[in-house]
Amino acid sequence: MKQLQGRDLLGTADLNPPEITSLLELARQLKSKELVIQCSKVLGLLFYKASTRTRVSFTVAMYRLGGQVIDLNPNVTQVGRGEPIEDTARVLDRYLDILAIRTYAQADLETFANYAQIPIINALTDLEHPCQILADLMTVQECFGSLPGKTLTYLGDGNNMAHSLLLGGALTGLNVRIAAPKGYEPDPKIVQRAEAIASGKSEIVVTQDPVAAAEGAQVVYTDVWASMGQEESADQRIPIFQPYQVNQKLIDHADPEAIILHCLPAHRGEEITAEAIESKRSRVWDQAENRMHAQQALLASLLGWE
Repeated sequence: MKQLQGRDLLGTADLNPPEITSLLELARQLKSKELVIQCSKVLGLLFYKASTRTRVSFTVAMYRLGGQVIDLNPNVTQVGRGEPIEDTARVLDRYLDILAIRTYAQADLETFANYAQIPIINALTDLEHPCQILADLMTVQECFGSLPGKTLTYLGDGNNMAHSLLLGGALTGLNVRIAAPKGYEPDPKIVQRAEAIASGKSEIVVTQDPVAAAEGAQVVYTDVWASMGQEESADQRIPIFQPYQVNQKLIDHADPEAIILHCLPAHRGEEITAEAIESKRSRVWDQAENRMHAQQALLASLLGWE
């Protein structure tokens, strides 16, 4: 994986299929402890959005590599007082070995990458969540042995998760169906890019029909109906998204061996029922754990390891 050394990960499609395959294999080896990597570096976490899994998984992953982590909370650094992104980027570039950023606008992430020489990782923007997708792909692969030909159905808002699932599926031969209400579909440019990457090797579908999308799927996936920054519209979204709830009635349309995924946090009784997330089909907790293993593999690969 030395071909990733020094690179940025600003979006899922910054990786190619062989690189994703190698990352998932490295994550498997790290998880099983077949491989131990020591990479004494410093990771900065600059998070403008609240985080539990991303913050903790990145921190533990870096510690397991023998590195250090600095939490650059915007509320206690100059970025919170209006320092220009390009100034902050050039200074942090002199201190850190790698930087993970969780923010709103994709353009802000790209500005950091333009002004810093160290690797920049997208730890979530409003456009994409590529690190989550690595964990999702790892979880599906663990459950079914391979990705090509399997079908993942995502139900709900056509948000950053939908975008990265479309791209990640296209890159790995995983069929991806997005079922979203009218007006809440994923960005057409992302859909077109996924279709171009898939190039007939896998299925990319966007529909308003949740039942048709779930039919025969091996993976049923959902996310909150109102993402961070959309809290004011949460109540008005509930009746619109109700037909897309992951519940037993909808799961019955999926493959008999289908698994349930959710990137968390979950609002039980809204996008998913308590029965579904706590069922034997749920792999949500494995999925959350795999964030740490996938990101450990990503960090090691971006920083270089022997």
